[in-house]
Amino acid sequence: MTRVQHWFREFGRPPRILGLDVARALAILGMAGAHIGETGSFDPFDPSTWSALVHGRSSILFAVLAGVSVALMTGRSDLPDPARVPSLRLNLIGRGAVIFVIGLVLEMFGTPIAVILTLYGLLYVAVIPFLRWRPAHLMLAAAVLAVAGPPLLALVTALTLHPYGAGIGFVLYGSYPITVWMAFVLGGMALGRLHAERADTAAVALGAGVGLTVVGYGLGVVGILAGVGAPQGAAGSGEGGWAAYPQALAESDPLDAVLASVFAVDPHTGGVAEILGSGGFALVVIAACLLLARPLRPLLLPLGALGSMPLSAYSLHVVSVALISGPGGFLQSNAFWAWTAIALIVLATVWSMFVGRGPLERLVGAAARAMASPPRTTGHRLES
Repeated sequence: MTRVQHWFREFGRPPRILGLDVARALAILGMAGAHIGETGSFDPFDPSTWSALVHGRSSILFAVLAGVSVALMTGRSDLPDPARVPSLRLNLIGRGAVIFVIGLVLEMFGTPIAVILTLYGLLYVAVIPFLRWRPAHLMLAAAVLAVAGPPLLALVTALTLHPYGAGIGFVLYGSYPITVWMAFVLGGMALGRLHAERADTAAVALGAGVGLTVVGYGLGVVGILAGVGAPQGAAGSGEGGWAAYPQALAESDPLDAVLASVFAVDPHTGGVAEILGSGGFALVVIAACLLLARPLRPLLLPLGALGSMPLSAYSLHVVSVALISGPGGFLQSNAFWAWTAIALIVLATVWSMFVGRGPLERLVGAAARAMASPPRTTGHRLES
């Protein structure tokens, strides 16, 4: 049997979950579209504008899948044994540190892309206290962060006139406030603990996702009709286009700020409506991929290959934008988006066939193993 035949026969089989890889691929391609696509404004009644769905929702999908990955790495549907927890903590710290550094390197290319990897690295450390939480507790924590987090943060911001500092700016504000994104990661961890590979779990997730989408975007419609939502000065689009939102809240009346944080539904406003609506949308995408992966397996293998190496694919996309547009340049082209998607899928498929894991995935895995490995000893002395 040739290597290619073996790959077609075996890739994406258990214990790997092909549907999750496909969802990761869609998240990568969606973020690429948010960065370089010509998408315009979304109109639910005009299919030609539906490509604008990539804004905000793709990175949220990526965050939910990060939570699922953490659950799969730390025991899948079973809570990790207490004896394994110290090693798992170190593994996640090593993994997060390398991803964080990769994110910093990508930011140094000077593209207008709000690189998500620095947050992604922090999230691997932030989830450590939740490793032994049961799915119900994880869902409850995600719900509290989603519903109570934005109004509380908006109130504090308005009352303190937007406190500034390197740590506060990085963790609470900007394109990816960790208080918002932890809700997605914890929700993803709950899904990962609930046998995500099962069809019945995917069906329940699909129903829950539809319900959250209706509630979230319905709340946003109510806000629009009532004239509350993102305050004046917060408008923007694309990944990282809402950086002015916290400052606009700070300049608002505290009550207006709280109302805006509840009904804000546009990408990267971090409002309750956006978290519920876009989080539900991400859940729908994941569930649909899980349900379709088995009957459509041969067709979805190339997407699965791309989703099996999301860190490498995302980094290659950012580097390609930097090389083509130049430092500080801006590139927006649906043709470039299409060619980027084709190139990433082809390169990932060929690499997966002949090499296996993605290059950066190998680096992160090696760092995680090195961090978690106990020091070798000779007698009672540590080896240097």
